[in-house]
Amino acid sequence: MISMSYDILGSMKQTNRQRWFPVVVEKDEDGFFVAVNPSLTGCYSQGKTIEEALANVQEATELCLESTRGKDVNRDTQVSVHLIAA
Repeated sequence: MISMSYDILGSMKQTNRQRWFPVVVEKDEDGFFVAVNPSLTGCYSQGKTIEEALANVQEATELCLESTRGKDVNRDTQVSVHLIAA
């Protein structure tokens, strides 16, 4: 599994033939990690560890790309993370 940085807005990157997608990982109330690819509608997975969730969402992303034939990929997805004090 390869991780990479995204620009400040988390926009999808494409290098050569490989496309890069932002993925959001969040721990749910049952202790599982849920990984969502916001660039592809309905593309998400989960795992007992972050690594497992990332591997599973990578596979889900590949399946979503196959099923849509890449039509849904051009959505402009922007992801950002902010810290606030309360």
